Amino acid sequence: MKLVCAMLLGFVLDLIFGDPHGLVHPVQIIGWFIDKLKKGMQYLIYGCSYEEVKEKGIERKAGMEKAAGFFLMLFIVAGTYAVIYGILYVAGMIHPLLRFCLETFFIYQILATKSLKKESMKVYKKLKEGDLLGARKEVSYLVGRDTENLDESEVAKADVETIAENTADGVIAPMLFIALGGAPLGFAYKAVNTLDSMVAYRNDELIHIGFFSAKMDDICNFVPARFAAVMMMLAAFFLRFDFKGAVRIFKRDRFAHLSPNSAQTEAVAAGALQIQLGVTHNYFGKAVVKPTIGDAIRPVEYEDIKRTNQLLYVSAFLSMAVCTLITFLIYVQLFNV
Repeated sequence: MKLVCAMLLGFVLDLIFGDPHGLVHPVQIIGWFIDKLKKGMQYLIYGCSYEEVKEKGIERKAGMEKAAGFFLMLFIVAGTYAVIYGILYVAGMIHPLLRFCLETFFIYQILATKSLKKESMKVYKKLKEGDLLGARKEVSYLVGRDTENLDESEVAKADVETIAENTADGVIAPMLFIALGGAPLGFAYKAVNTLDSMVAYRNDELIHIGFFSAKMDDICNFVPARFAAVMMMLAAFFLRFDFKGAVRIFKRDRFAHLSPNSAQTEAVAAGALQIQLGVTHNYFGKAVVKPTIGDAIRPVEYEDIKRTNQLLYVSAFLSMAVCTLITFLIYVQLFNV
């Protein structure tokens, strides 16, 4: 029952404060370890940095890089879980209330509902002011694609896609893992997510060392992405968006992505808003062809950013209700209450 209270309080804190500037976030620490370990493993394999490997034309050792990537993933995920579990265990030995307060704070740090809205609305504000250059700059902090040549509709579309995808892996998926295993499992999921965002790229440097991180992210997000899609469809219904369109496009386009999970919530958002997402984007100067998601019933506009954030918030509230129920049922089953 304490975990249920910690989840609810952590969620409320997230909605009120978001990620405060100036405070070091645990994900930043995880990211620092990932970067150092990745570079260290590259040095162990080749005796030099990746840049030197490229300059000298040294033959790549794909098998060794994949093995190193597996141990990188295992160490970061298991290490994150162990550290958070250890902190909470020691806190509980000192006083149960201290553990409760720390777990509440950790859950607050894991969730990203307000921060996702806040960062995405910076793009909305620039577009509303007619500042396309500023909007391109703001959206460049949120997406990996090249943004310098995007028009107003494409900038809005990039922002909508970011909100829709991160509703799953930045908000709802962490809730599910917290419901099942508290803050330690929630942070272990964030470690997987951070690995995916840092090393799971298909470029020359990371295609091998990030292989297992990408696969682990796909596995961990398989159920949460689909759960998030269901919550977002319910949100579309309550918001009186195009619920039937959300269901139809979800059924049709939920796999229209290189990732088996990313298009789940994007398809729902596209259907609910009657817009089309996807198509070709440039990454580091190279065109990457992506399937379209949804039907272009109307062009994407900056107001769709606000609408997608409405889907985010209602989905988050619905998901928290379900997740607290899951935690309560686990508690009842374990302790025969």
